[in-house]
Amino acid sequence: MCGIVGYIGKKQAYPILIKGLKRLEYRGYDSAGCALLSDNGKKLNIYKAKGKVSDLEASANNKDITGTIGIAHTRWATHGVPSEVNAHPHVSQSGNLTLVHNGIIENYSTLREQLKERGYEFKSETDTEVLVQLIEYVMTTNKVDLATAVRGALNQVFGAYAIAVIDSRNPDMLVAARKSSPLAVGVVDDNSEFYLASDASPIAEYTKQIVYLNDEEMAVIQCDKPLQVYNLNGEITDAEIKEVNVDLSMLDHEGFPHFMLKEIFDQPNVLKDCMRGRIVDSPYSSPQVILSAITNNRRQLLNAKRIVIVSCGTSWHAGLIGKQLIEHFCRIPVEVAYASEFRYSDPVIDSDDVVMAISQSGETADTLAAIQLAKERGAMIFGIVNGVGSSIARESDTGTYIHVGPEIGVASTKAFTGQVVVLTMLSLALGMAKGTVSQEEYEETIKELLIIPDKIEKILEQNEKIQRLAATFTYAHNFLYLGRGWNYPVALEGALKLKEISYIHAEGYPAAEMKHGPIALVDAEMPVVFIATHHKLYQKIISNMQEVISRHGRIIAIVTEGDEQVKNMVDEVIEIPQTLACLAPLLTVIPLQLLSYHVAVVKGLNVDQPRNLAKSVTVE
Repeated sequence: MCGIVGYIGKKQAYPILIKGLKRLEYRGYDSAGCALLSDNGKKLNIYKAKGKVSDLEASANNKDITGTIGIAHTRWATHGVPSEVNAHPHVSQSGNLTLVHNGIIENYSTLREQLKERGYEFKSETDTEVLVQLIEYVMTTNKVDLATAVRGALNQVFGAYAIAVIDSRNPDMLVAARKSSPLAVGVVDDNSEFYLASDASPIAEYTKQIVYLNDEEMAVIQCDKPLQVYNLNGEITDAEIKEVNVDLSMLDHEGFPHFMLKEIFDQPNVLKDCMRGRIVDSPYSSPQVILSAITNNRRQLLNAKRIVIVSCGTSWHAGLIGKQLIEHFCRIPVEVAYASEFRYSDPVIDSDDVVMAISQSGETADTLAAIQLAKERGAMIFGIVNGVGSSIARESDTGTYIHVGPEIGVASTKAFTGQVVVLTMLSLALGMAKGTVSQEEYEETIKELLIIPDKIEKILEQNEKIQRLAATFTYAHNFLYLGRGWNYPVALEGALKLKEISYIHAEGYPAAEMKHGPIALVDAEMPVVFIATHHKLYQKIISNMQEVISRHGRIIAIVTEGDEQVKNMVDEVIEIPQTLACLAPLLTVIPLQLLSYHVAVVKGLNVDQPRNLAKSVTVE
């Protein structure tokens, strides 16, 4: 949520800032703005607009957009309604300082009143304007430079922040800092230019060398000088440069009308990437899963008395599948907790526990806070993230990247299946190390996992059929999704996808729980999606279907290929290839992703950037 871009160097900053903001649009936002120091820093030009980056471009059209230093921002409203006044950047009372900010300053109200008493006036409703005024107050009162003033101000605030600040009186410097909100600095070899962004996607086109700031670190960025990183005590810290490779093709639509559809179709290839190098299958030996996280932390993982999975949203649904996988293959008890509840529940955690954090971005604020709490209580932290170099990855003791490439659509698709694949490999590797899975089941599951991408390809061939099907259900105000066993979390995920992008109310339930309340909603206007693949609970699902049919509910069923029994019972079926029960979620979720996508498209909605949602929730 929210996005920061900055540039200082020899090039014109405006095109870089605008392109960077467009790369960050997936994070979710409601207004945008940029600040440029032009005429060798003698003039500060600020352009802002409510709406999209394209509205910002229109606002800046035919105006002075020159300058080789600038900062820009996409805002997701917290304090203050979406408006041009509340959009970032914000300017200090003197007009010299300008700042962009992600996060929330929790004590902004107190600071605002204190600054008002000292003669400061405020134009916006935001906590961000308080911060830029506070920096100016520290700077003028103590007669210190910009970097010292930023450090002094940040020592007075409580909350989360990623900030970038420039001073029209010092056009050769950009100061950035972070706490609980991501910020990355792109470094060019000769220090002739630097790039700043909330993640690597706006930077990767220009340099692969990136420094990820840690909590309560501040970067002082000046052209032709090495990057300087300090903590809030003013002590120099090591600026570790990481080599980051981002597949830039994944940042473009590549012929698809939306990123979400592209990312659904990406899944066969990215899941192969996820498994590449981790599953060894040759004609000369038995297949095996090799994960360095298991090999290097064998004793702690083997001796774990309990695993606690903490996550949010779609990652929480992947965690529910992970629970079943780990308990089935490893015989270790697993709990799955919402990270937002875990951190406030005074959880019982000790050194024999492994706390597993699942997050696409690796920056989810609640999940990050949850593992920090668990770490304080002695637990081993295992991270499963997509964001390389992310905060959760750095906070974890060990872990595994899912390696599915950037996910731009706000509604997660390929990250979910990547998480489930990693959890499957992890469960198999740990189960084999513990001796809790037979060699036969171990090899059978690996071989089937390797051909899952091909089976997903086959499901994707039904895209046009699902598109036609979706058009007949856009009338609905409610949907019910039902599954059992391995497929119950998929019912939850299918319902979430529909809610997120089509704005149709939908709920997922274990099918047997339908009789404990939801069946009261079933009538001829209620579409009910059943996930009814062949497994040991198949006949029970059939009975649940009969209950819906007798109440005139309209059924869409996800079934195994060749299932004539269900086909003859229900309104619509979508067939998927046969697979092992434990791997079924990797297939059953695909038609549900396509169904939600096409319903939203038919309704004319913004699929990639649904209202009120952000890709990465980096504030509480």
